[in-house]
Amino acid sequence: MQQKLRTYEIIPNKNICFPIGTVLAVNQLYEILDLSSVFGKHKKNGIDINNLLKALVSYKLTDNFSISKAHEWINREEVLDIFTLPEFSERTLYRVLETLGNNR
Repeated sequence: MQQKLRTYEIIPNKNICFPIGTVLAVNQLYEILDLSSVFGKHKKNGIDINNLLKALVSYKLTDNFSISKAHEWINREEVLDIFTLPEFSERTLYRVLETLGNNR
């Protein structure tokens, strides 16, 4: 008979995780629906709006907290690498949403 195995001490480490399946699904649907041609025309300079939107949608599908939390999530090194984004300010996300709202 097996006894219960328990961890009595939790040791923090530097491992982090994020939902790669959601990221891949968002990337695939973004491509299938050709959303880059829809949104790309609204922002020409600075950080690519399409990569920002993919990252933001991926975040909202998994955690769905505030934009400031989205900024923290997206600005992690691993997430920035996946979406080929440089580090950016929280205000950038607000500007992207404002741009979309003005052009709906």
